Amino acid sequence: MASTTGAGRRTQAERIELTRNKLLEAAARGFSRYGYGNVRLDDIAREAGYTRGALYHQFAGKEELALAVIEWVSRTWDAEVGVPAEAITDPAERLLWTAEAHARYCRREVAAVLMSLRVEFAGQDHPVAHALTDLLDPLRDTVAKLITRGRRTGSIPPGPPPRALAAAYLAALEGITAAVGGAPHDVTLSARAVRGLLGLPTA
Repeated sequence: MASTTGAGRRTQAERIELTRNKLLEAAARGFSRYGYGNVRLDDIAREAGYTRGALYHQFAGKEELALAVIEWVSRTWDAEVGVPAEAITDPAERLLWTAEAHARYCRREVAAVLMSLRVEFAGQDHPVAHALTDLLDPLRDTVAKLITRGRRTGSIPPGPPPRALAAAYLAALEGITAAVGGAPHDVTLSARAVRGLLGLPTA
């Protein structure tokens, strides 16, 4: 009897998680296409295949939904790009691999949501803007530390200050995926841009 009840709870939890993920995917597409200010929660719920009530059962409103989307995209990026990259010990190789993996990750439509939200909330004192800063600042710090370490070991030649170069690195990845995101040239162009920024020889 206990086993059946447990199985029922797991099934319900799985249904809740499925609903949440579908709503997050639909919200990411909606924010990317129409912007935070223009997209309607009714439209997000409809695209996900649910009612507005189902959306409000998961999220209190648009702001909470946007914050959840940012966290969701961050979590999936970490799983597919950030965490695997940590296994690469050479800083230059890790930065190159990250650039290529990021380009592949951004082939999905929902990945564009972070850039869309950044543009819309630039310079604003808003929880969404703060969440984006909290997400991107540690990434920039990690890139700067890798550049510093690479210069110390000799895999990355001397150049501009690490933090400035880290900001340029992230801007290059963002710009390339915005301009030519999708196969077949995104990975190649990302790698070439990073090699140029870091002062690495061409492959």
